[in-house]
Amino acid sequence: MKDSYDVVVVGAGGAGMSAALAAAHRGLDTVLIEKSSYFGGSTARSGGGVWIPGNYALRAAGQVDAGDRDEAKRYLDAIVGDVVPKVRRDTYLDRGPEVLDFLKETTPLRFTWVPQYADYLPERPGGRAAGRSVEPVPMDARFLGDELDRLHPPYTKAPANMIVMQADFRKISLGLRTIKGPLTMAKVFLKRLLAIALGRKMYAMGNAIAIGLRKGLSDAGVPVEYDTALADLLVEDGRVVGVVVEQDGARREIRARRGVVLGSGGFEHNQELREKFLPAPTQEAWSTGAASNTGAGLLAGTAAGAATDLLDDAWWGPTIPLPGRAWFCLAERNLPGSIIVNSAGERYMNEALPYVEATHEIYKGQATGVDHVPSYMVFDQTYRNRYVFAGLAGRQPFPGRWYKEGVVTRADSLDALAEKVGLPADALVSTVGRFNGFARSGVDEDFGRGESAYDKYYSDPTVKPNCSLAPIENGPFYAVKIVPGDLGTKGGLVTDEHARVLREDGSVLPGLYAAGNVSSAVMGNTYPGPGGTIGPAIVFGYLAAEQIAATPEKESA
Repeated sequence: MKDSYDVVVVGAGGAGMSAALAAAHRGLDTVLIEKSSYFGGSTARSGGGVWIPGNYALRAAGQVDAGDRDEAKRYLDAIVGDVVPKVRRDTYLDRGPEVLDFLKETTPLRFTWVPQYADYLPERPGGRAAGRSVEPVPMDARFLGDELDRLHPPYTKAPANMIVMQADFRKISLGLRTIKGPLTMAKVFLKRLLAIALGRKMYAMGNAIAIGLRKGLSDAGVPVEYDTALADLLVEDGRVVGVVVEQDGARREIRARRGVVLGSGGFEHNQELREKFLPAPTQEAWSTGAASNTGAGLLAGTAAGAATDLLDDAWWGPTIPLPGRAWFCLAERNLPGSIIVNSAGERYMNEALPYVEATHEIYKGQATGVDHVPSYMVFDQTYRNRYVFAGLAGRQPFPGRWYKEGVVTRADSLDALAEKVGLPADALVSTVGRFNGFARSGVDEDFGRGESAYDKYYSDPTVKPNCSLAPIENGPFYAVKIVPGDLGTKGGLVTDEHARVLREDGSVLPGLYAAGNVSSAVMGNTYPGPGGTIGPAIVFGYLAAEQIAATPEKESA
C-alpha cells in the first residue's frame, strides 16, 4: 500500500464500495481499506432491497409515472419531516436514479422490481402500495475468482447456488398453503441443480450487490486493503488529510490529498456505545449487522469535531435471540394466527407493523414502566404446521436447544404456557380470546392489523375475512421470546446533501465525507420501504466522490 492517495475510503460495504467506484471513475487515485477480512459488510448480509424511486428497473416494469418523484418527496416529507433537512431528502430522490444508472454502466449489477412489496407506510401521503423497491438480478460470480472467498459470511446458512429472491421468499414463507409455495421451492431447487451442473456460482440478494460492486472496483483498478482498521483521522489546520490505520499489529498513516470517505458502518457491535446511546435494554448479540461494525468511524469523526445525530435510534426489528445468532422477524409477525404480548400478557401493537415502527412500540412500553423486553410471540400448532418459522419448515420440530435455552416454550394449554413463561394466565387467556374474536370478524378493533397494504404483503391470502388474522385455539401452544434487535444503528455523523461531514455549528469539516450507517440517516427515525438503508448508502457514497472531484485541488490540499 502506498503512503498517499487522492481519496481514502474506509469500509468495504455498500457505501464505501460505491464511493470508491465513483471516485475511481472520476480519475481519482483511490484506495479502499477494510477492517475485516471480507468485503460486503452489512450490505452482503441483507435481503438486497434498494429503495430508490424512479430508477431504471422501476421504469422498465411500468412502475413510474410523471408525478412519481413529486409523490416520493411528499412521502418522505410526511414520514421523515424536519428531523432531516429537506434539501438532503430531496437530493437523495433527485440523484438516486442516476446512481443506479452509473452502477449499471460500471458493474455487472442489474436490478429488477420487487412486485407489490409495499412501501412500509403506504397509506401516508405519497406512499405506494405497489412498492418502489428493487433487488439485484442473480449473478454468476465466477468472474471474481479467488476474491469470492472474501465475500462476507451470510446472515443465514444456505446451500450453494440456492437463489431465493424477495418474491420467492414471500411465497415460500406460506409453506403449503398455496400451490405457489411448493412450486417456488421446486423452481429454486431446479435452478440450483442447473447451476451446479453448469459449474456456476450463483448469488442473489445482498450478496449480489456486494459482488457486483467488488467486480466494479476490480475493473477500475481500486486496491482493497483487508485487515486494515481505522484507528484515527489525521487532522491538520482543521482539515482531515488522511487516516491512521492498524495493520499487522502496527500503526501507519495514509494521507488523502483530496478527501477521506467514511463508509465504516454503525456501532451495533459495540456494547459500550449501545449502552451509552441506545434505549435500554440493549444487546449487541441481538444485532444482525456485520460483526466488524463497532463504531470506529463515529469515534474518529467526533474526535475530529464532527456533529452527530440520531444516536438513540437504529434500523430496529423484533428479533428472536436464537442460540448463537439473532433471527430478524419479518414474515413471522404478519402471518395469521400469532400475536405478540408483553410481560402483562397483553398485546400492545399491530404485530404486522414495519419492523422499525414495531420496535419503537416495544421501547415505548419500557418508557411507560410496562416491561416489553422480552416480549413473546404466541401461536398454536395450526400456525406452526402451516408456515415457515425462523427458517424451519412447517411441522418441523424446533431444535431442543431452543427449548433448553428458553427461547421457545411449549404447553398443552394457554394457562400452562403462561405459567411456564411467567405471564399472568388470566390476562393471556383473555388477550387470546379477544384476539380470536377479531380474527373471526376480520377487524382488529384494538390495533388495526391487516388494514395496511404492508400488513398484507407477508400475510396468507387463503385466510378470510382478514388475511393477517386467524384464531389461536388448537394446542399445543408456543411462546417464542422477542427482543428489540436491529440491522444496524442509524445514528452517526451529520452530513449535508453532498455527504460532507458537518461540525456542531453547521460548518463543513473540510476533507471528511460519510455515507451509510456511519452517518445520521437521511430517513430520520423511520423507514420508507424495503432498501431504505442500502439505497442511501450507495447514493451518498457516490455523491461524496462527486463532491471530492468537483472541489478544486487547492481547496482539498
